[in-house]
Amino acid sequence: MKSLALLCLSSSLLAVTTASAEDFGAGRDIALAENAAGLFGVAGPLAASTEPSVETGYRVADQSAGDQLLLASGLSAEYVTRAAGNHLDMMVFWPAENPTHMVACIEGKREEIAAGKFNPAIQSIDLANGEVRTLVRGMDRCDGIRTTAWGTILATEETDDGAAWEIIDPLGLDNAVISDREGGIASDPARLVRRPKLPVMAWEGLTVTPEGVVIGGDELRPGTAAADVDGGAMFKFVPAVAHGGGAIESLDQSPLADGRSYAMQVSCVKGKVQAGQGCEVGNALWVEIDPTNARADADAKGATGFYRPEDLHADPTFAGEGVRFCWTNTGNEGAGHYGEVLCAIDREPMATPQPDAEGKLAMTVKVNRFIEGDPELNSVDNLDFQPVTGILYVVEDHENGDVWACLPDGWDRDLKSDGCVRVLSVKDSSAEPTGFIFAPDGRTAYVSIQHSDDTNMPMVDDYATDDLIRITGFQAVAN
Repeated sequence: MKSLALLCLSSSLLAVTTASAEDFGAGRDIALAENAAGLFGVAGPLAASTEPSVETGYRVADQSAGDQLLLASGLSAEYVTRAAGNHLDMMVFWPAENPTHMVACIEGKREEIAAGKFNPAIQSIDLANGEVRTLVRGMDRCDGIRTTAWGTILATEETDDGAAWEIIDPLGLDNAVISDREGGIASDPARLVRRPKLPVMAWEGLTVTPEGVVIGGDELRPGTAAADVDGGAMFKFVPAVAHGGGAIESLDQSPLADGRSYAMQVSCVKGKVQAGQGCEVGNALWVEIDPTNARADADAKGATGFYRPEDLHADPTFAGEGVRFCWTNTGNEGAGHYGEVLCAIDREPMATPQPDAEGKLAMTVKVNRFIEGDPELNSVDNLDFQPVTGILYVVEDHENGDVWACLPDGWDRDLKSDGCVRVLSVKDSSAEPTGFIFAPDGRTAYVSIQHSDDTNMPMVDDYATDDLIRITGFQAVAN
């Protein structure tokens, strides 16, 4: 892959490093920027983050989308809506093919915002005119959301007792209310049900395979409950019956209705299981856990803990056996823990782990670091693969956050991205980028400007608002 682009990059590196022989790495960064059009499909990346805004009440009604973002050369921005619910986060296109709407999670805590009215939890946004409708109320911090191969949406909650909810005919919902989260009681049970066989945890990123396997992480920092307690584990749900193809007609036909849940355990020793602190990459297996007590059970059974696993996506360009998925571990830049992106290949995602004659479980997963953070690229949260190219876009989780484009791994000997460039930076010092997602053609992306100061903006439906921005000008270069 990247044959022509790599030849151009090699020429640039030779020229740059001749002039800058003392620092090959700096020359490589310059070469990535000079060849951004061929490598990344953007005319020119950003050399630095935007300067933080100093205005109070920076988010005002007469802004343009371009006032809120510093963009790489060739990219342009426009508002889809400024009336999405406050804490607009991850989103999916609906329908998945030829989408007309975005269906989005509102990551606000469950609260009664007016007499008898809960917070918006899931909203639809018309991509043509920006109309916002509230579909579901009463979830607690809705965040991870994905479409399924059988024509439903899986929406999850990022809180300690976070649940997974499945939706059919989402645009048919109108202010459906979840009155009892734990009991799974909703006002429109034909369209909205809780899936108790999936792990209870602080959900964020996830992927759903065509068969019905769900892989996601628990957004938990190590040492949160007590000293030396592990961070968030990676979990997998395996359906009792794999989906056979096509759309379902009712939620009781979904493969998410029944199955088993597992946590990932990375081993530090070849040929046997030896897990513990320090075992974060390498060969791994899945150990069965109780989904209703997923976090504690995973810890007790020696599952591997990470530093706040957040967004997760499957690699759509992966052509090997099984599924390749990548996720962010946010870290903490103030502590010098800059965060990272890890990627894993599960060769047999549908396999139900069974011990062999010696009581051992098969290690079907291999985990490796793909991107390591640094003083400029840090606190990584959301991510998305650009269709066609496999370039991974990584989003920072802090004010004035940046979005970086990171190349796939090429022909070199390592297993890491071949390099990253900055393509977007949020100007508003009260805001951060999140929910970044590409349209199916890879040429248009959408991003939420979250936590922005609402001082000068009107409330909508008794709730504060966030901005959804459409960014155009990406080139889906086939490297």
